[in-house]
Amino acid sequence: MAVVYVATAQTPSGAQASPIAIVTIDSSNPDLAATVTGALEVTGGKAIIAASGSITSGGETTRVLLPHRGELRVCASTTVKLAADSSVPAGDTPGLLMAMDHGAIEASFATGRNSDILLTPDFRILIGGPGAAEVKVRLGQKGDTCVDNAGVNAPYVLVSSVFEGGAYRVQAGQRVMFQHGSLHEVVDQEKEPCGCPPPAPKGNEFPLAQSEGLAPLAKAAPSPAVHTDTPVEPLVYTSADHAPQTAELPASNIVANAGATVATKPPAEKKKTGFFGKVGRFFRRIFGAE
Repeated sequence: MAVVYVATAQTPSGAQASPIAIVTIDSSNPDLAATVTGALEVTGGKAIIAASGSITSGGETTRVLLPHRGELRVCASTTVKLAADSSVPAGDTPGLLMAMDHGAIEASFATGRNSDILLTPDFRILIGGPGAAEVKVRLGQKGDTCVDNAGVNAPYVLVSSVFEGGAYRVQAGQRVMFQHGSLHEVVDQEKEPCGCPPPAPKGNEFPLAQSEGLAPLAKAAPSPAVHTDTPVEPLVYTSADHAPQTAELPASNIVANAGATVATKPPAEKKKTGFFGKVGRFFRRIFGAE
């Protein structure tokens, strides 16, 4: 796995000492290069993300080490933005905020008392501990969202709709497909896998990764090794200001192992354009700051 990195800023004063993510740099195959941007330190063949950053996979899955926790796999042609909860006390493991608007990820990490959150254009997916997460999420065409909560110590996974209201709890060992980005169109025993597609066999003209939109159709030109003049808007995640109120959610709003979910308000018009171009406003809207 090759990595192109973009260092844009130094670690802010007072940030946690431990980095949130580490990506190994391998420049042996530029055609499969991944891109890492944000407040980085590059040392010993590794790109170290201090508090926030972005990872874009090339033609293969990128393995991201989460120190003291586990691993995040960013599937081919997928971009994931990461930010740590800045409100936790020193020495405590912060929750992780992840955001993606296409592609797929596989999360294999320990969960704790500080919940992790994955944001998509349609859903807010809360991963709560303690436990050992083996969560896979894939975004398909027309908003189809597949969520797989596997593992014997599966965490608490709650999927909340950004636009419709309501929520759906994905039980341990359950794989769910939310069709068209809606809690009203649920396949609660999805048969297709949710994570990264398997590598295509050589000679296959229509590999699965390309058909799912998780691999480039044409070979991209190699990117330069280092860019330092590209501004990157950092993410800020503070759970104290935006703590999810899942414990107070009415029982009628959560449907577990069922094919329908009760919404608390009528659907609103979806606005998916510019998901990463206006990521700051997107997060403010989700957390109720606007």
